[in-house]
Amino acid sequence: MSLLPTRNETQAAVPAEPKDSKRRALGRGLEVLLPQRSAPATPGAPSAAPDGKPLDISLDLIERNPYQTRTTFDEGKLEELARSITASGVVQPIVVRSLPGGRYQLITGERRVLASRRAGKETIPAIVRAVSDEQAMEMTIVENLQRADLNPIEQARAYHRLSTDFHMTQEQMAVRTGKERASVANFLRLLKLPESIQAKVESGDLSFGHARTLLALPTSEQINAAAQKVIALSMSVRQTETYVNGLLNPEAKAAKLDKPALPADPNVGEAQSRLQRALGLKVRIEDKKGKGRVIIEYSGLEDFDALLTALNAQGSE
Repeated sequence: MSLLPTRNETQAAVPAEPKDSKRRALGRGLEVLLPQRSAPATPGAPSAAPDGKPLDISLDLIERNPYQTRTTFDEGKLEELARSITASGVVQPIVVRSLPGGRYQLITGERRVLASRRAGKETIPAIVRAVSDEQAMEMTIVENLQRADLNPIEQARAYHRLSTDFHMTQEQMAVRTGKERASVANFLRLLKLPESIQAKVESGDLSFGHARTLLALPTSEQINAAAQKVIALSMSVRQTETYVNGLLNPEAKAAKLDKPALPADPNVGEAQSRLQRALGLKVRIEDKKGKGRVIIEYSGLEDFDALLTALNAQGSE
């Protein structure tokens, strides 16, 4: 009796290859050609946890993000976050990438890092990502733009970096950040303001609406002069719009001032016109159902004397 397996037994011993094995192998082709990148190992630096959980990393090993667009932090909110971290710890991990020498570079979460240091923490939960300089910059900028507490100039600079460094169109930036394209365009226009006015917007002395209105003025000198007056008089955005429109159309403004609006009642309007002709001064009648007041405006002592003379002449008749 032969101890060697027969041909049929050999075939039976080898598991039959599934019909779709070739299809699955082809499907894995991209994974083989383009494997998932992992964070480069560096001496003394822990890599990302295999189960995807964040690691506790020493705050002393974390370097500030050079691509950070935020330049100011609300001290009150930072203290509030520090107290929360003292009580409950850091709820949301920061995101970092590995650097040579066992150090890390912050990608997102600078407020949490600053607040953790204030709270006296030595470590912070972090997720380690393997990303390039360009990817780190884009992640930081987009994450910042999705926040609500960036001032208008910080947002404008962030959009500008996306445009210049990543060659994004306004439409692409709008999609990536969830904003309207018109809003992106308006923020970018703020960078056309003189630097002194940008500083006023950044400090909160001028709002986004004030700044956008001032952009209608043609020269930096006019913008600076108008901004000083807006701040000095604490003008609202609506008042600023009226003021700027007057600067752009002085003739229309003068005509509007010289020609008061006629009252709704044509009889009152006729009386107002007759008084103006008789006195040679601007007159306004405010009438409500037969009751009201007559307002006569004069621009100097000569006008006032002329008014008295005219009234005396009418009284002596």
